[in-house]
Amino acid sequence: MSYEQFYGLKEQPFSNAPDNRFFYESEQHAEAMVRLMHAVDTMKGLTVMLGDSGTGKTALARKVNDKLYEDPSYEAAMLVIIQSEVTPDWFLKKITTQFGIENPGDDKKGLFSQLSERLLAIHEEGKKAVIIVDEANMLKNKAIFEEMRGLLNMEVPGKKLLSIVLVGLPELETNLALDPPLAQRVAMRFKLKYLTMPSTAAYIRHRMRVAEGKEIFSEAALVEVFHYSKGIPRLINTICDNALLEGYLTRKNQLDMDIIQTVASDLGLKKDD
Repeated sequence: MSYEQFYGLKEQPFSNAPDNRFFYESEQHAEAMVRLMHAVDTMKGLTVMLGDSGTGKTALARKVNDKLYEDPSYEAAMLVIIQSEVTPDWFLKKITTQFGIENPGDDKKGLFSQLSERLLAIHEEGKKAVIIVDEANMLKNKAIFEEMRGLLNMEVPGKKLLSIVLVGLPELETNLALDPPLAQRVAMRFKLKYLTMPSTAAYIRHRMRVAEGKEIFSEAALVEVFHYSKGIPRLINTICDNALLEGYLTRKNQLDMDIIQTVASDLGLKKDD
């Protein structure tokens, strides 16, 4: 028997793997989404969303991308940077393919020409082109930021043809400073906040409901999860997943503060009083 069977869950509710079904629009994430949607709707140009590790940046970026994809007034694409050894040519070629260009050119001049034509076509269709770059803190090559400036220069009178949203860890700020002219073009910059105590409790309850679980975390347990996780979604997931396993092993029908304290200690987490 697994803890899912013991607690009557259809699946594990606290996996850290991205899954939009479990996305919880907390007050903090709702505020960030409003900022992002305003930026792309008004074609601000360059938007930067920062956040510490585990705060839910990727989940939010995916949610925004899905929202844009479903809206016929946008042509949106998402690019995830998985390693720092990214070349300007790779970056440009990846963007061209994301916008549906089947045979991207082999040189920068050709790529920019293709992108310009495609972005102009999107504009003439009455749509707004948006590229979301997740894990943008992995971009550490000044030449790539110079190419971004070139992309942002693509415009028609009174309107840019492309919105770029960079999502990443706070170190992205340092990387952007490699190219001061680009840093000066940031039209909107904000940091994703941690969850509050009420948001943490609501987040846990939401994920349990999606997994068709019952209210098995006591109020005291929810408070403990908040203090040990400091409102960081990834840590909330880790604590709660371990709490479910511990509860199953000790045959507890309700998860209390003692179980949260036990798993937090095992995980080496310190309580934030």
